Amino acid sequence: MKKNKLFRNDEEKTALLFLLPAILLIFILIVYPFIYSIYLSLTKSTVGRPGIFVGLSNFIDLSKNPLFRQVLFNSVVYTVFSVVIKLVIGLLVAVLIKNIVGRWSKFIRGTVLLPWVVPSSLSAIAWWWMFNPQFSVFNWVIEKILPFSNGIPWLSKSHWAMFSVILVNIWRGVPFYSISFLAGLVSIEEELYEAASTEGANGIQKFFHISLPLLKPVLAVVLLFSTLMTISEFNTIYIITQGGPMNSTHLLSTFALQEGIRTGNLSRGAAISLFLFPILFIASYFQIRVVRQGVRK
Repeated sequence: MKKNKLFRNDEEKTALLFLLPAILLIFILIVYPFIYSIYLSLTKSTVGRPGIFVGLSNFIDLSKNPLFRQVLFNSVVYTVFSVVIKLVIGLLVAVLIKNIVGRWSKFIRGTVLLPWVVPSSLSAIAWWWMFNPQFSVFNWVIEKILPFSNGIPWLSKSHWAMFSVILVNIWRGVPFYSISFLAGLVSIEEELYEAASTEGANGIQKFFHISLPLLKPVLAVVLLFSTLMTISEFNTIYIITQGGPMNSTHLLSTFALQEGIRTGNLSRGAAISLFLFPILFIASYFQIRVVRQGVRK
């Protein structure tokens, strides 16, 4: 009787059997929509009409569109400022939490996670209420401190609107950074810090010469994941500003909704969604290589 060369033993067959539902879900929810969006981006498709293959003309037309260039600039500004600030604050919070000992340490670690655990749509609604010109808690506090002030136009001025959505993204994203970095810090052997102490190293020197170098694999993974999630942010922008005022907070995701769904131009919406995919794919590839090299060392 010939053995099945595809499986070396019954355990592999059983493992595949248990994995099949997950593989099917991944294919239905991720692989198929992604492949279909590539197809749409290369055609001229509208709702109810079959697509005509046009190659890269959708991407070329977008690159010539001033509004799309503004949206692309918004996406880069939003992502860079959010990721950098979350990185700095997340590292500081992780170091502080690691040094907290006693009965309140577990409570503090759990509390830090709350902004990340709360559903993004609910937190965005709460922030919209706090930024709303009629009900703004922030403006109420400002007017109490400065009686002659009219508050800040959080959502009616372009720069303040961008600042507001970046602030919300930072508030929501810092817990993920903090807990991830905390896990990396805890895994570092204490003997290294003790040896550095015997050599006369202070806390700052320990951080830059021990903690930070050993955190590089964690930093790379967190930055990769956070960059992808931040640049594709949808809920925060859609609920708080809907891309306004004057398209100053539109990101690729919200602009794709506006152009692809509301106008029925599916191919244009797909092209907007995939415009940065080659750059992000190449960056992700090299970042993963760096992580693997760091792990092997």
